[in-house]
Amino acid sequence: MADRETLLLEYLETLPYEPFPVQEDALLRYFEDDAPGGGVLICAPTGTGKTLIAEGALYEALKTDTVAYYTTPLIALTDQKFAELQDAAERWGFDRDQVGLVTGNRSVNPHANVLVVVAEILFNRLLHPDDFRFDRVSAVVMDEFHSFAEPGRGMVWELSLALMPGHVRLMLLSATVGNAAAFLGWLRESHGRRLTLVQSSDRKVPLEYAWVGDTLLPDHIADMADGGEALRRTPALVFCFDRERCWAVAEVLRGKDLLRDGQQATLAEKLEAVDFDTAAGPKLKRLLLRGVGVHHAGLLPRYKRVVESLFQAKLLSICVCTETLAAGMNLPARSVVLTELMKGPRDRKKLIAASQAQQIFGRAGRPAFDDRGYVFAVAHDDDVKIARHKQKIEQIPEDSKDPQLMKARKRLIKKSPKRRDGVAYSSPAQFESLQTATPGDLVSRGNLPWRLLAFMLDASPEVAPIRAAVDRRLMPPGDKAGAQKNLTRMLRTLHDLGVVELEPPPPAPPSQQPHPAGESKADDAPAPAPAPDPLAGLTLGGGLGGGGLGGVGQNLGGGKAPASPEASDRPQPAEVEEEVDAYAPARAVPTPRLQEMLSFRAVNPLFGVFLLDRMGQLEPLERLQILEGMLELPRSVAGRLRPPRHEDAPPSDAVQELIDRPLIEAGLFTHEELYPPPPYEQDLGFGERPRFPVELAEKVRLLFADTARETGPLVVVPAYAAGALFELDGDFKTLIQTRDLAHQEGLVFRHLLRLILLCDEFRGVRPAGLEPEVWEAELTGWQDRLTACCRAVDPQSTDETL
Repeated sequence: MADRETLLLEYLETLPYEPFPVQEDALLRYFEDDAPGGGVLICAPTGTGKTLIAEGALYEALKTDTVAYYTTPLIALTDQKFAELQDAAERWGFDRDQVGLVTGNRSVNPHANVLVVVAEILFNRLLHPDDFRFDRVSAVVMDEFHSFAEPGRGMVWELSLALMPGHVRLMLLSATVGNAAAFLGWLRESHGRRLTLVQSSDRKVPLEYAWVGDTLLPDHIADMADGGEALRRTPALVFCFDRERCWAVAEVLRGKDLLRDGQQATLAEKLEAVDFDTAAGPKLKRLLLRGVGVHHAGLLPRYKRVVESLFQAKLLSICVCTETLAAGMNLPARSVVLTELMKGPRDRKKLIAASQAQQIFGRAGRPAFDDRGYVFAVAHDDDVKIARHKQKIEQIPEDSKDPQLMKARKRLIKKSPKRRDGVAYSSPAQFESLQTATPGDLVSRGNLPWRLLAFMLDASPEVAPIRAAVDRRLMPPGDKAGAQKNLTRMLRTLHDLGVVELEPPPPAPPSQQPHPAGESKADDAPAPAPAPDPLAGLTLGGGLGGGGLGGVGQNLGGGKAPASPEASDRPQPAEVEEEVDAYAPARAVPTPRLQEMLSFRAVNPLFGVFLLDRMGQLEPLERLQILEGMLELPRSVAGRLRPPRHEDAPPSDAVQELIDRPLIEAGLFTHEELYPPPPYEQDLGFGERPRFPVELAEKVRLLFADTARETGPLVVVPAYAAGALFELDGDFKTLIQTRDLAHQEGLVFRHLLRLILLCDEFRGVRPAGLEPEVWEAELTGWQDRLTACCRAVDPQSTDETL
């Protein structure tokens, strides 16, 4: 077997060009350290070519017939890296099948030497070493490692680091971070890992920044595409923070001359073989023929592939995209253009995070083609018009003696355009601040996700190792204490829902503890509940806050929810906190319900378990509404796919008994608040908004929040995409056209695919009160109809996903 120095030299010989200094330094540090369990943390800007460094570790695994894991935080990024690494293996002389992919829903060559996996797969395998042996694993690469600092997502890697066998070498690839040395100190003290830091702020292709304050966006893009190859600043990625704005910008650019001679004929020939038969297809084709692509979540995957292919072939001058493209997607560009620096709802826009901005900046500059990359930020149209008007005014000297010129100057000043109220404007100072901002730190954030806790309890019922993992987190002592309390609340919730049995058992709530001898509880009987006041301002999908510890407790009008006999017996928050401080279970022994919880991957697993006790007696289409609501379709899309009105589809007796009644008895709603009269029958005051029925999916979420001690973040978005599609006999195009969703058809398509996968998850469990064969037939029927529909729209993406 070749030594590691020889392997490094062999790998360097396979490179098509000389490595950049940070790439060479990282590879040397990784291969020169022969100590078991060593490795490197590479912190370098986006666009530095960190994948080339990672491939060195994977090349070593293939040459030594060992196993290496390549992990990413995103399934989309995992799919892309899988394809890239298969190409690399073939280039090195190995079989493509020696690179595999495992994402939970998809598995390709699962016993390969190089395994591309999502981070959760690696964590689960580390928890079960008897089932997944790591003695042949030589390396683990963690890409986009700055995700360590993201709540929820980073926790998977944090726990994986704690479980990693000592002999496995690590390669952590990150954008530039502010506390790299301190992070490695924590890694050494908490996990016994000694990694070498390779850090650089240099880019292979330097960036040149420019604020565009006096040219409108379409004109600036046209200027970028003008001239010879040396003068052109295209191909360019034009970033917008709104999918609808992507289409609007692309449509404006369609009228500009952006193509070189001969490009349009080549484009027309390429596009002739593509079927643009969906609602958005014809519009996209018109844009592509003018050299303008669109790329965002609302686009169908098959159209995304077309855009990516044409852009990579240098046939498109412009790709208008959202910021998600910057998170690892490989679309090489000479320039990036930011159409705005502010992001968020119209009345609450904020400056984008510096880390996100720098990821976008890093997409500029192609190492193989450009000696520099260009980053442009274009001012708001209003500011451009103001700047242009000032130039007109300044053309007339202020001290001019010509009466006509002075009159013209005064007229121009009087007609000066102004900024509008309620509009968020970017500035050159903000643009500069994003360029020079201090990188974010690698720190622990967020609480333990339910699914990871279930994984750990499935591997061992002992709580002490979980508490030890919490104590090793990279956070201040006070935050660790809060995380320990949260862990206790989570364990109590699992106990309350019958998922685990705690040892020792938790204390009874104060209201349930026996009274001292001689005292009568009759005197403590609650007074009759007062008649509840109407909820003010109730609107559909209004997002009532979850109650967690003591019920929802707030109505939409901001007042206190009406009390009920049941609610008055519940422990108050202070009592609960006292219990948490005093009680610490040693073991959490799983019941069969834990396996039910582990069946759920795509949704909150605790919510899934909760639903199993209530869905069985509902009607099939009511169950479908609940499942669709769990998938968090964007509200802008779900608003056009509303469930049937109460008058058209009255709630079943089961809904009224199992869901409505507990909500009313808990004092959260009255019956009229759940089912208000039609808006035209409501007595509304000036400025009051009409009240609408609370959707079934939202009611179930509220009931869950009122029942569970600790629910964690949970969003439900009522939608009825599959149900509406069934009513149209699976005609996807008609659904999209009638609901005016042409620009969002990719999101609806993805929602349907996710629903098919969610049905698979629910197939492994059974709602109480429902016969297994009935449940199986129902899920199979939905899946078959949805799969046929999705295959008709995008067969490749459907087959890859399912």
